[in-house]
Amino acid sequence: MSKPSDRINHPIPDAELDRRWTAIRFAMEAAGIDVLLAQASNDFMGGYVKYLTDIPATNGYVTTVVFPRDEPMVVIGQGAFGTDLQFPDGDLVRRGVGRFLGTPSYASAHFSAGYDADLAASAMGRYAHGTVGMLGTTAISLALVDSLRGHLPGARFIDASDVVDPIKAVKSADELALVRRAAAAQDLAMREAMSAVRPGIRELEIAAIAEEVGHSEGSEQGLFLSYSGPGSSPGQIVNRHLQHRVLEDGDQYKLLIENNGPGGFYCELGRSLVIGAATDEMRKQHAFILEAQDYCADRLHPGANSREIWDAYNTFMRENGRPEERRVHFHGQGYDMVERPLVRGDETMSIEGNMYFALHPAFSTPTSYSFASDDYLLHPDGRVERLHEYPRELIEIG
Repeated sequence: MSKPSDRINHPIPDAELDRRWTAIRFAMEAAGIDVLLAQASNDFMGGYVKYLTDIPATNGYVTTVVFPRDEPMVVIGQGAFGTDLQFPDGDLVRRGVGRFLGTPSYASAHFSAGYDADLAASAMGRYAHGTVGMLGTTAISLALVDSLRGHLPGARFIDASDVVDPIKAVKSADELALVRRAAAAQDLAMREAMSAVRPGIRELEIAAIAEEVGHSEGSEQGLFLSYSGPGSSPGQIVNRHLQHRVLEDGDQYKLLIENNGPGGFYCELGRSLVIGAATDEMRKQHAFILEAQDYCADRLHPGANSREIWDAYNTFMRENGRPEERRVHFHGQGYDMVERPLVRGDETMSIEGNMYFALHPAFSTPTSYSFASDDYLLHPDGRVERLHEYPRELIEIG
């Protein structure tokens, strides 16, 4: 019989997990935090759970992690009533976890909302007068927090995201090796998908090719956004529900591959294609998109301020007669598809070496839609490296 660990898709090395746990516990002690609390229901924006345990939350099923400063973790997840597995000598799959509690709760069944919370409260009884640090409070359910406040009335609850995020955002050598594999897999997926583009194929069929290549390279999850339309029209990349359109001669086609690679790290690659010859307007706007991408990449350096880059970029756009960015065009990545630091006016985390970023400027005019996306790694010495090898050209076929 195979070992449980043989079933893990590209497990993170034990030494890397130990590095994370040690750094986090040191930061907890400095901040006076006794226990951390993380919760997620997906592996798009559920990075804390994966970062702490090397097992992602999936399927909309809630996973809760209790991370004490001085003892193994407790994980609460999908399982039968009464599930209580204890690992006094460690577990090959749930490394760093001393206890797993299961409960069959579902977001679609409101009456089960308190099941996870009750188990978390039972696991956290010793912190009745301690400091509880919550990670990613937008992902933690109201039911969990309400229940814990009731069970632990003497505890102090704080948002500890700023304690852990700077650790999580700076990647180790082991992590960066996996990030590079994710970027290379996306290069391959883009090449295969774009080579299949022709009149008569649906957007969804092209995206499916990219997804299949991703799976073959170790990906578990991702988005494959696309857009097609007449060459002289504005547009917006969309998800699968809106990818039924059949491509025609003269169309433009955009594909954004936003999936994770082996080990769970996300990258982001986006390109544009024309069936036929590109118009002068399309070539002009594509050249400007690359100039905008370079403009921002040139402003990456250790200690850089996100607000200053955001403001400079919007000044650059205004001065060149293009619309300002009002969402996010530049952000960190990791186990979260969008990870801090966001290069935006409301970000407080500084930019440091060994962080990597998805840089995806995009805009529409009345006669065009232009975008590109690549990942860039900031080295500690200030060097900026584009992680993708796929050419940044506007593709023309037929």
